[in-house]
Amino acid sequence: MGTVALAVTEGMLHFELSVAYEVFGSGPVGGAASWYELAVCGPESVRVGRFRMEPDHGLDRLPLADTVIVPGWADVDVAPPADLVDAVRAAHEAGARVASLCTGAFVLAAAGLLDGRRATTHWAHTGVLAARHPRVAVDPDVLYVDNGSVLTSAGKAAALDLCLHLVRLDHGSSVANAVARRLVVPPHRDGGQAQFVTTPVPAPDNHPLADLFPWVLERLDRPLTVEDLARRARMSSRHLGRHFRSVTGTTPLQWLLTQRIRHAQELLETTDDSVDAVAAATGMGTATTLRRHFNRTVGVPPDTYRRTFRTRTATAPDANGHSPQRL
Repeated sequence: MGTVALAVTEGMLHFELSVAYEVFGSGPVGGAASWYELAVCGPESVRVGRFRMEPDHGLDRLPLADTVIVPGWADVDVAPPADLVDAVRAAHEAGARVASLCTGAFVLAAAGLLDGRRATTHWAHTGVLAARHPRVAVDPDVLYVDNGSVLTSAGKAAALDLCLHLVRLDHGSSVANAVARRLVVPPHRDGGQAQFVTTPVPAPDNHPLADLFPWVLERLDRPLTVEDLARRARMSSRHLGRHFRSVTGTTPLQWLLTQRIRHAQELLETTDDSVDAVAAATGMGTATTLRRHFNRTVGVPPDTYRRTFRTRTATAPDANGHSPQRL
């Protein structure tokens, strides 16, 4: 968790590199108990798009990091440099968590890290990735895939989603939400959400649901229905469904369930409330209902989730961003 290394060589995409630098290089407004130590690793001088930058360390620093981020690879028809592939593989073998943004998945695939794993990349290149690396289970319909020690994201805005997901795993929902507020973006989009969304990251005032979202988030403890949301938005349920699909890529009920689950996660991380109390506060009604939806969505029961995050808190990095186990 403590050290995040950005792997940078000639041929990287500057947008994805900038996204990772912005998320991991600056903590949330108001600070956090600890934050990442960010290292930019690569040759002495690197041209990224129309920009030139000077990394802090060589690629040999990657195996010392807790997390390695591989930005997008500009030309998927060109094989990534052998020294980059070797360094990424060595980092993973040393125990680092490795995440690719957009077409950075081609670097991870070349290193063999995606063999036998589910992965994604920008929708325009998923076919190429699958054909070139048949041992990779390429999923073209998601924003990002979390395999634990290996993560991949789709293109552009999905790179930001994955970076915020990593912050959330390391520091919890409250800190990830604070980082999202600093960046003026929505705090969470599910990894399983479809890539091809008309408005993936809507600005606060440029879509018909702009006023509805905050209204719903303030009332998650209530038994809201699609008709309630449609009435508040002053449109028919059918039109509401169309707008939801356009803005969020999902249905009103699925979006509402996702917000309830995310709020439950935050309460489990930050309070000692019982599961029954969390169920009531998130509009789930009963602990049985919460456990069923939570387990299906998150993959573990609420009690296990709470214990996991408390364990992470106990082993969090020190004030300098260093974890107890690694640099």
